[in-house]
Amino acid sequence: MTIIRAGLVGVTGYTGMELTRLLAGHPNMRLVRATSRTEAGRPLSDIYPFLRGLPGGDVVMTAPDPDDLADNCDVAFLAVPHGAAMEMGATLRERGLRVVDLSADFRLRDPDVYEAWYKVPHTRRAELPQAVYGLPELYGDAVKKAALVANPGCYPTATILGLYAALKHGLVETDGIVVDAKSGATGAGRKAAVGTLFCEVSDTFRAYNIGKHRHTPEIEQELSAIAGKSMVVSFNPHLLPVNRGILTTIYARLAKPVSPQDVQAAFEQTWKGARWVRVLPAGQLPETRHVRGTMFCDVGVVTDQRTGRLVILSAIDNLCRGASGQAVANANLMFGLPVETGLMLAPLMP
Repeated sequence: MTIIRAGLVGVTGYTGMELTRLLAGHPNMRLVRATSRTEAGRPLSDIYPFLRGLPGGDVVMTAPDPDDLADNCDVAFLAVPHGAAMEMGATLRERGLRVVDLSADFRLRDPDVYEAWYKVPHTRRAELPQAVYGLPELYGDAVKKAALVANPGCYPTATILGLYAALKHGLVETDGIVVDAKSGATGAGRKAAVGTLFCEVSDTFRAYNIGKHRHTPEIEQELSAIAGKSMVVSFNPHLLPVNRGILTTIYARLAKPVSPQDVQAAFEQTWKGARWVRVLPAGQLPETRHVRGTMFCDVGVVTDQRTGRLVILSAIDNLCRGASGQAVANANLMFGLPVETGLMLAPLMP
């Protein structure tokens, strides 16, 4: 059995940590390089004791070196901030590596939109047409042929999968959609900041970046592609006092009178056979604990005939389905493996 050699650029954040967990159990992929400027020279098990005795735990961290990665890896996962990934990603592609970028640098097809929202110049515009948006349910066939995959954001993953069936079946109006999303604190990253200290997050609940969250154009880009027309949504994120998980509540106006049974049937038909999208039975609603540590997106729908609205709820794990697990799924497809390889995980309970 051929083992795919994986490099991880930026191992010390939460998405890097989650990738090491997933790759440790992958039957066809091994972590052989992990980079960190601050921790170079130390084995991964020093900073992640859960890796002791597991594949990858003895990998010694190094400073990022494109030549070393190109000589020793088949695929590189980029778990670095936006702005830093575009240069590293393009450089690794020039050296023949396949790349899965977990930042936002290659997600937006219009570089001007990227620059307007992220406030940095896009220095690798020529790479954008080659990048495939890595949502397997929508773009799996394209990912199989890709050398550069833009791994979707966590909020967009939950929102797009939640709304997809409603837009494809014309159940809702495309204007006036409100996305009310809540994420665990790991979604803010691992960098020390007052706003994500334990005492600032625990025992409270707050909104942030209303009307200006950087995932907004990504959501609008993909929803517009599904609907076949330009869409603008009101995206409103909140911070939950939990470690991981996203619960998204989406409010949309019904396009025409429709029964709850027909709506439920449309969602179930759309996702019939989908490996990771679970449409819950009528009357049941998603919870973050039921998807924690997995690739599942649980979807529940409520047809509010009194107000003429469809309420869609979706739940994912922001670190696994919303980041690192999705990156592994994309790498599986890029190398001809079944998409679920190493990822059929039961929820982390309780």
